[in-house]
Amino acid sequence: MKRGHLAIGASVAVAVVVALLIVVLAVSPTATDRITYSPLVGKPAPAIDARTVQGRSFSLGDYRGEWVLVNFFGTWCVPCRQEHPQLRAFDEEHTKAGDGTVVSVIVNDTASSVRSFFAQLGGDWPVVLDPKTLIALSYGLVKVPESYLIDPNGLVEAKISGEVTATGLDKIIAQLKAHQ
Repeated sequence: MKRGHLAIGASVAVAVVVALLIVVLAVSPTATDRITYSPLVGKPAPAIDARTVQGRSFSLGDYRGEWVLVNFFGTWCVPCRQEHPQLRAFDEEHTKAGDGTVVSVIVNDTASSVRSFFAQLGGDWPVVLDPKTLIALSYGLVKVPESYLIDPNGLVEAKISGEVTATGLDKIIAQLKAHQ
């Protein structure tokens, strides 16, 4: 008889723990647009002077006066693939407005894979090669996807770990503008 009560008690305890876990997950912030610590925030963005997958020159300094999202990605990265439509929406909106753009930095990938990726999924922003990972090192890249929001003055304003959304990026920019 005692075993039966013990089993019921254990089942109730497990059910309570599972219910609490479900509640915590339901009210937790999403895994997108997560601003995380970076020693670069508030400092000038590390330079990016590189070749694009199309063989053109790219310089981050040419984008002064605009918001720039520096996005580190790989075509092999599932979250990178999932966030791509959001990057496309953000870039299209801000390119049209003339106030921002996306630049992607390739991590452990090939130019041919990236060209195929963009041909299949769309997107028309600079995608730069980083064969010696010097760009990734200068930004302190931890893992992909990871993005850095650069303000029109060339300062790093936020590090976003994980996936981004167009709406989330716009909210971050609006908050930063409100505090300037």
